[in-house]
Amino acid sequence: MDPTDRPADVRNEDEEPPDFSEWDDPEETLKGGPVRKRLLDVVLQVREPTKVSQIADRAGCDTETAREYLRWFAEMGMVREIAGRPVQYERNESYWRWRRVDRIREEYSEAEIVEILSETMDEIAEYRAQFGADSPGSVSLVDRDDGQSVEEAWAALSEWQTLERRAALFDAARRAESPSSGGLGRIDA
Repeated sequence: MDPTDRPADVRNEDEEPPDFSEWDDPEETLKGGPVRKRLLDVVLQVREPTKVSQIADRAGCDTETAREYLRWFAEMGMVREIAGRPVQYERNESYWRWRRVDRIREEYSEAEIVEILSETMDEIAEYRAQFGADSPGSVSLVDRDDGQSVEEAWAALSEWQTLERRAALFDAARRAESPSSGGLGRIDA
């Protein structure tokens, strides 16, 4: 080919240039991130059986793409597939607990795990004494008359419940248990 030859598929000077204003805005196209990440974000929030079409809508993708990723997430153990018509998916809590315990074991030494667990158990013991109960679920916000507002009591109970979950995770990490084996339960102080 001679360098002065013009390829046949080059636009003619008489031809109108494309109207770029009709194209999707690149910022809008990329705004939500990759489909896999958006689907994972949605899956992390799905705590009850949910149809593929609903998950796809929430992730902003088509149903077939969502279906493929959800199958893959199910194979990985991140979600559970609930057979039926239509097929539904829900978050697999055991998988996510296992991930959290595994991360704790990676981030902390055994001595640090024991120390954090001990401190957490001390805080739980304080809440048990404060409320005169063994668990946050056994405390009635309505029947309390200790001068604490409902909002303050609710915040304290929420913190207590968070500490209980933290203690269970750190205890499972301390014992090097798999949380899916039923190792995450109530910890007694």
